[in-house]
Amino acid sequence: MHAALYVSKTGLSAQDKQLTTISNNLANASTVGFKRDRAIFEDLIYQNQRQPGAQETQETQLPSGLQLGTGSRVVATQKEFSQGSLQVTDQPLDVAINGRGFLQVLQPDGTIAYTRNGQLQINGEGQLVNADGYLLEPAITVPQGVNKITISESGTVNGYTAGVVDPQQLGDINLADFVNPSGLQAVGGNLYVETLASGNPVQGTPGENGMGALKQGMLEGSNVNIVEEMVSMITTQRAYEMNSKVISSADQMLQYISQNL
Repeated sequence: MHAALYVSKTGLSAQDKQLTTISNNLANASTVGFKRDRAIFEDLIYQNQRQPGAQETQETQLPSGLQLGTGSRVVATQKEFSQGSLQVTDQPLDVAINGRGFLQVLQPDGTIAYTRNGQLQINGEGQLVNADGYLLEPAITVPQGVNKITISESGTVNGYTAGVVDPQQLGDINLADFVNPSGLQAVGGNLYVETLASGNPVQGTPGENGMGALKQGMLEGSNVNIVEEMVSMITTQRAYEMNSKVISSADQMLQYISQNL
């Protein structure tokens, strides 16, 4: 069979994964704290029919060789942790991270997950949780009677009770950061978990030692650029069409041989 058929097949498969990545980005254009994915391509192994630098004669060497590529593949998808736009909500339990860092939540299995989604809520026991009911870590409990909550840029949570002038400190929100945030594993639900590639989490106070500051009454929007994704989608579609055209051309060549020999 013609080698171009198999080469183009790898191109079709790679472009299909690229389109899946783009579609996921567009689907999450309105997801709070979402970070876009970028597909990373690489070429496959080469068939060296003539080695570059090989001895052609006793006095001469080949300045270039004959190397036939076998196609391409998507080797990775990389999360881009650029800052999303901050959106004002005026909700007291909404917090956005302006800079580096992740909020920490306790999963049902007892492990810690990390998120950029600061849409906090209060559960039936007065504890701060995310939309899935996972407890904020470290845990913060809002007592009965508190009718106003403030969250400072450094993460200090204060509660105000009617008739009482001085606020009650309810706890502190700490952030975690990683040497390589792109190495975190996305598990859905706006959550990430630690991996060997991400490194160990580094705890810190918001606004200090490179950590981002917290902004109460705001949320961080998705960092997906819709126009950029649309352009990438058009480019992917054209590349898919060209690979399909190569398959069609190789098929016509084989058809010609089979009909005329």
